[in-house]
Amino acid sequence: MILDTNALSAFVDGDASVGEMLRLQARAAIPVIVLGEFRYGIAESRHRSAYEAWLASQLQHFDVLAVTDETAVTYAALRVALKRSGRPIPANDAWIAALALQHRLPVLSRDQHFDVVPDLERKSW
Repeated sequence: MILDTNALSAFVDGDASVGEMLRLQARAAIPVIVLGEFRYGIAESRHRSAYEAWLASQLQHFDVLAVTDETAVTYAALRVALKRSGRPIPANDAWIAALALQHRLPVLSRDQHFDVVPDLERKSW
């Protein structure tokens, strides 16, 4: 399962529902895009040191998915298809979706726009 930024934030903040869903998964992954968004979000947070400490101690338990040439091909095809269908999604979410498709993993997200991505399974909490 791939976490989007909101799912990662909810997990880090102790959301038991997200934790339970992750415990049921064989694989939990964080796209590098999500990691960047999360680090950006905590950069000016009043809880910055706590979030950074969590990352330092817990990130090792997740696969961090990097963008590759294969991801870029999937991303471009996905963006074109969604644009042509009149249902584009935000660029960072298209990268997350491309990684999910590439790795054949569902996305844990409350963002319903992932539902327009063909062959992508979205799970919510």
